[in-house]
Amino acid sequence: GYSIRQKKKAARLIGKGSGYTVDDRHVLLRIIYKCIDGIIPRYRALAERGQIELSMSPWGHPIIPLLNNFDNIGCALPDAPRPESAFYPGGMERSRWHMQHGIELFERCFGHRPAGMWLSEGSISSGSLELLDEFGMQWTASGESVWRNSARLSKLDDHDVSSKRGLFHPYHHTACGCRIFFRDDGLSDLIGFEYRDWDAGDAVANLVTHIKNIEKFMSDTGEESIISIIMDGENAWEYYPDNGFHFLDRLYGALAEEKKIETITFSDAAKLKVTELPQICPGSWVYGSFSTWIGDAEKNRAWDLLVEAKHDYDRVMAEAKLSKQQRGRITRQLGICEGSDWFWWFGEYNPSESVQDFDALFRSQLRRLYQLMDLVPPPTLEIPVSHGSSVHRGDSGAMQRNA
Repeated sequence: GYSIRQKKKAARLIGKGSGYTVDDRHVLLRIIYKCIDGIIPRYRALAERGQIELSMSPWGHPIIPLLNNFDNIGCALPDAPRPESAFYPGGMERSRWHMQHGIELFERCFGHRPAGMWLSEGSISSGSLELLDEFGMQWTASGESVWRNSARLSKLDDHDVSSKRGLFHPYHHTACGCRIFFRDDGLSDLIGFEYRDWDAGDAVANLVTHIKNIEKFMSDTGEESIISIIMDGENAWEYYPDNGFHFLDRLYGALAEEKKIETITFSDAAKLKVTELPQICPGSWVYGSFSTWIGDAEKNRAWDLLVEAKHDYDRVMAEAKLSKQQRGRITRQLGICEGSDWFWWFGEYNPSESVQDFDALFRSQLRRLYQLMDLVPPPTLEIPVSHGSSVHRGDSGAMQRNA
């Protein structure tokens, strides 16, 4: 980030501008290494001071509701085509595996168990919320469209839904103890897509004004309002000057000075009064559905390839001929193949170069799974799943707007 620019070695390289030597490149690599090496210790220290809260996602970043049940497509996308396979075999156990291994990795890195879990892509369903309870998670979060679909399905007050008044507090689903927060898409997308082209001071002033307006709008409720601004972890900042340093520095300063605005962790917010959400319309923070990962011919074909591999995995594991180490390697490889990003990139709305890269990687990871199982990969893995589009669309598929 910006602070690295202030270090003497980095400043010298930036000032040089051109004519870099091999030694200069080695200096740069050492700077990058030290920066990366310090990420986990810095975040761990911030969390131990209570300055931030760290959450986690399942180990291989799968879409948990889809592993659990392909029928979770239906609420938001009732007419979407399904994979030929009716379900992902043993999906609930695979979801547990990703959650458990994610928690174990988090504990090794940060020295404590997380209180909250951002299910990959904010993807929630009744079943995934039950799993969060099973693992003792205090909170999770999703997108505004999921809240809107679920609120209407639950027959909550129409005015609270249409005005967004009901968005700004925690929810819980029936008997589940895990609290649910829903992202304000408008404010989050301003940061994700608009403010990068603004003067940092103007952008911060605009955002603070929006937050104050929400506070005024909600003041007659007599309750504290929670505004959840939830961002993609890294994608926005590469489009900002100096990776967002100026915007973020001014934003944190402005929020610290505002008497009516308090920054709060989700764990603390989970202790506030909650509203019941009887019905969950399964979906993600992208459009409130799972359309980015399933529901068209190419994405569905990728799922069918994965389902075929999972059936072979189950058969090999049932034979009990493998060592513990072999079983561990194979299961980890399956977890890689279950990741969400393979499916994200398939489709005509993404650029062909990126799509073809991810397509080739997905099929190579599946071939690797078969090789670890000592099986011949099926010929279908030689056939590309998707080709993408020759039309460039904005941020090249890395982020998608909701508001």
